Amino acid sequence: MTKILITGGAGFIGYHLARHLIETTDSEIVLVDNFLRGKMDHDFEELVKNPRIQLLNLDLTDLSSYEKLGSGYSHVYHLAAINGTKLFYEIPHEVLRINALTLIYMLDWFAKKNHDGKFCFTSSNEAYAGGLNAFGVLPIPTPEKVPLVIDDPYNPRWSYGSTKLVGELFVIHYAKAYNFRALIVRPHNFYGPRAGYDGHVIPDFCGRIAAHIDPFPVYGADDTRTFCYIDDAVRAMRMLMDSDKTDGQPIETVHIGDFAEITIKDLVEKMFTIVGWHPKSLDIQSSPPGSVKRRLADVSKLQKLVGWKPEISLDEGLKRTYDWYLNNPK
Repeated sequence: MTKILITGGAGFIGYHLARHLIETTDSEIVLVDNFLRGKMDHDFEELVKNPRIQLLNLDLTDLSSYEKLGSGYSHVYHLAAINGTKLFYEIPHEVLRINALTLIYMLDWFAKKNHDGKFCFTSSNEAYAGGLNAFGVLPIPTPEKVPLVIDDPYNPRWSYGSTKLVGELFVIHYAKAYNFRALIVRPHNFYGPRAGYDGHVIPDFCGRIAAHIDPFPVYGADDTRTFCYIDDAVRAMRMLMDSDKTDGQPIETVHIGDFAEITIKDLVEKMFTIVGWHPKSLDIQSSPPGSVKRRLADVSKLQKLVGWKPEISLDEGLKRTYDWYLNNPK
């Protein structure tokens, strides 16, 4: 029986990835989290009751933690990171320290103790967000090979995006130097149950709709995004890790996201229809500072490599998400 390691296992992606792997493989799953951000809620408690799951409460910035990881993992998904826009501004030094140290220590451990496995680093579309500010335009749809730019190192928001940008360099060059298999994925607007409560547009809408806020505030109504349901997203991650097409050098960087572009106003109108409640009026407000007007990832590489396509429609995904938030209010 194979073993799979997921760091940040109690987080949004980590939880859903573990659940997906339990349902689709016979592997033993080891989840690592220090619960600084991840939650020991009802869903997670039910998940870790599965006898094929082992939970380790570890601080991955502490070198002694790596002695407890063991070895022999076929796949390692490194998801652990300090995320959340509020924290980028409040504790940028800690975001930088924790995200960078954790990745460096993980790569050192992997190269020495788990060399025959395969390493997946979860980056972010924040890694190239500065390119738009620096150059004024990015190709739409945006491919993986666009300039990675930190346009303002004094802006604390970059504390997170910079760790993903530099993290990609670490993974690329560690994999080359130590000759191990690795993969970089860049998520684009994953959504679904248990995605947190602060700073994410769909959970924010769910809370306001449940509270029947009227007039209903909408920020950046004309901005466009694509939204990838979490079940489709983690399935894409597994397919990429399972494929021998992502085993070579140089390692692959792959976008994961949907390709159905929608404005934020049309998104919330769709949610009103799904829920069966409409406010009397909308309070249209400007986008948050630094928000990108249009974001559309080119996911053709993902489709070419593994034949992935989304299976959960936006309507179905929004319904599942709203129902979860209705039953699990903040």
